[in-house]
Amino acid sequence: MYLWSSLLPHHVHAYWDDVPGLKNIAMMIFVLCVSLAIFTHAMGGSELGRGWGDEIEWRTFEEGIQEAKSSGKPLMLVFHKTWCGACKALKPRFAASVEIKNLSQHFVMVNVQDDEEPSDSKYSPDGGYIPRILFLNSDGGVELGINNELGNPQYKYYYPEPSEIVTAMKKAAVSIGTVTKDEL
Repeated sequence: MYLWSSLLPHHVHAYWDDVPGLKNIAMMIFVLCVSLAIFTHAMGGSELGRGWGDEIEWRTFEEGIQEAKSSGKPLMLVFHKTWCGACKALKPRFAASVEIKNLSQHFVMVNVQDDEEPSDSKYSPDGGYIPRILFLNSDGGVELGINNELGNPQYKYYYPEPSEIVTAMKKAAVSIGTVTKDEL
């Protein structure tokens, strides 16, 4: 326990030795914190999920581009902001969708928020509104033909409903992915 006492400020030493069991309580709290940190990290994806579906294997933008190239899978790119009301409204419904979760296995999944948004104009084909969802082929090219066909033609990549996202995911999985219609 010398290590513990060497880390404590001098004025704490008097209490450290006088309070029975304090060293054991401190050790238990330390072990719990380390265990929680390890468990959270081991869950994977949840940190990058940001509430968009912690069961989905999310990647950073850079990792996603590389994984799409190496795996041949298409990339689904979700743009959102922490302050955006429409993003906040869509997020829990996106996360709750079992269909989106199941279809996500056919994609490299990336969500970028706030300052993570790539600056290249190809990622804003009809404007920089949010939320927007783009599908990229495995070479990183934006597939402009995969959009919300039921939505507003001025905002082709805005999907207010999870069912619209599912439709686009199915189209992307078949047209630019490695999946046949029968496999969906």
